[in-house]
Amino acid sequence: MLSLTHIDHSWTLLLDRDGVINVEKDNDYILHWNEFHFYPYSLDALAILAKIFPTICVVTNQKGVGKGIMTIDSLTEIHTNMIASIYHAGGRIDKIYYCTDVENDSPNRKPQPGMAFQAKKDFPAIDFSKTIMVGNRPSDMRFGRNAGVHTVYLNTTHPETPVPHPDIDLRFENLLAFAQACEAAKKM
Repeated sequence: MLSLTHIDHSWTLLLDRDGVINVEKDNDYILHWNEFHFYPYSLDALAILAKIFPTICVVTNQKGVGKGIMTIDSLTEIHTNMIASIYHAGGRIDKIYYCTDVENDSPNRKPQPGMAFQAKKDFPAIDFSKTIMVGNRPSDMRFGRNAGVHTVYLNTTHPETPVPHPDIDLRFENLLAFAQACEAAKKM
């Protein structure tokens, strides 16, 4: 079981994007930067988390690119602007991993753990037993389990997901609630 009091500077944070950092479009894709909207608390949360976790990566499925609904250039613009906004607010994202594959059985498409393994290759100090995946969908939690990491579920888009659940270690209302809990646990 995950205890936030165990977190120190050897831990890694993996974050889903839509529904965690930004408002998720209902059954649709965020195609351009002007459609990307941070949750009002996300930038504050990311500033808190940057002080706690030495490595923070985003892992996000982006099937819209694979379907031809959006371009890699649009996705890159969204991520470049997102990272800049987070940085200017005192936060940090060290790297973004995304999967544009349309096949659900792709090794890199969540819930498969491929993006976690990519992060481990780029950041060899990552220890999956000291890694937390934060997401808003059951597939994010399954990704975490498949990668062998701890999981935190956010109630932002699917609060009806039952708890207790074998794929969910901890549950919070949103990213700021999680960040504040981490900050409080660090002071204990």
